[in-house]
Amino acid sequence: MTTQPRILVARRIFPEVVQRLAQHFEVQANDADLAWTPAELAAQLADKDGALTTGSQRIDAALLAACPRLKIVANMAVGYNNFDLPAMTAAGVLGSNTPDVLTETTADFGFALLMATARRMTESEHFLRAGLWQSWSYDMFAGAEVHGSTLGILGMGRIGQGIARRGAHGFGMRVIYHNRSRLAPELEAQCGAQYVSKDELLAQADHLMLVLPYSAQSHHAIGAAELARMKPSATLVNIARGGIVDDAALAQALRQRRIAAAGLDVFEGEPAVHPELLQVPNVVLTPHIASATLPTRLAMANLAADNLIAFFEQGRALTPVHAPTLQK
Repeated sequence: MTTQPRILVARRIFPEVVQRLAQHFEVQANDADLAWTPAELAAQLADKDGALTTGSQRIDAALLAACPRLKIVANMAVGYNNFDLPAMTAAGVLGSNTPDVLTETTADFGFALLMATARRMTESEHFLRAGLWQSWSYDMFAGAEVHGSTLGILGMGRIGQGIARRGAHGFGMRVIYHNRSRLAPELEAQCGAQYVSKDELLAQADHLMLVLPYSAQSHHAIGAAELARMKPSATLVNIARGGIVDDAALAQALRQRRIAAAGLDVFEGEPAVHPELLQVPNVVLTPHIASATLPTRLAMANLAADNLIAFFEQGRALTPVHAPTLQK
């Protein structure tokens, strides 16, 4: 009798997806939804062949050394900066992610956050809830225009392209972007987007949207120097990853009104948020929920499960993020 591979589901997910996995594997599910420490996660994974993670569980050399049976980690996320890819490659452990299934939902949220930021929705709601709305004035919470303005996008992958299409075709915006590599002309035409340098992007954007992956190279891609190049009337929206923005520098720029406002769905060291960001009024804060619709989150969970099933039954994952040189 063949022993089924042992799988850890590191956080609570849809019960129907756990049931699917149980048809193929011996599954240990974290139904209590505990946020394990690195040592606790390593202990849970020590006798497992695979894992389904949610993007907040760090897979690094120390953990891999304690988990000799581990062969694959399937992230229920499009990002994978929780993976130490060189260490995983050296250990022969495959990593996978969930691209495509969350593109449109995340682009929707990015645009919603842009509009809430530009039109000062959070700031005005706090004002109303505090009972301060007593009269009308012509400039009460007057914000920035969205339609017809210039939308700058830093990072032009699938989600960036979705945001560009919404801006160009839905709101008549001039769309400019900067990316490591320029899009093909036909893709630029579909997105209604024009390639510019990073300096031009910072200087020209009325609304700057960050959609680039996190890496050592993109750490603090927006810091004090970059914020100083932006228009004082500009807004900044980050739906990418924490660490791309220097949150301390951003809080200072917001407090001093060196930019008009910011909308943030991701933070350095999340779930912790820089305390100064909680004190400034001109920022919209959300808890990393850009992909949070039930259909999209279910599709992400199913794709992560599909990666595990395909790997163990067909010898390859559907959406790998690297190619380990060793096989275990």
